[in-house]
Amino acid sequence: MQTEQFNNVVAERLNNVKSTLIAKADEYARGDRLSNFKKIAGLNDCAPEKALWILVNKHIVALNDFINDLEKDVHQPYSRWDEKIGDIMAYMALLDAMIIERTDKEIKKETYAH
Repeated sequence: MQTEQFNNVVAERLNNVKSTLIAKADEYARGDRLSNFKKIAGLNDCAPEKALWILVNKHIVALNDFINDLEKDVHQPYSRWDEKIGDIMAYMALLDAMIIERTDKEIKKETYAH
């Protein structure tokens, strides 16, 4: 793939992920954009990051199946690849936000503890 085409793929993917995250905010958040992961974590006695990881694995397993299909010369429609890749990237952005939130809280605790 030529550099220009690759750059277009990256730009399109990032735009799509951003649009998805913005569009889904109303559907999945109740004041706190990460609230659903925190609620799932509470229901399952785990960290919100673990809850996210469990949910994203559904998409990773699907991609793994698609890749295994390629070795059998079975090709999934691009729309299915597109959905799974986009979902995984969106989850990674959400994970990034969780880590930043947690780190910020931990830094504040350390600052105020001294």
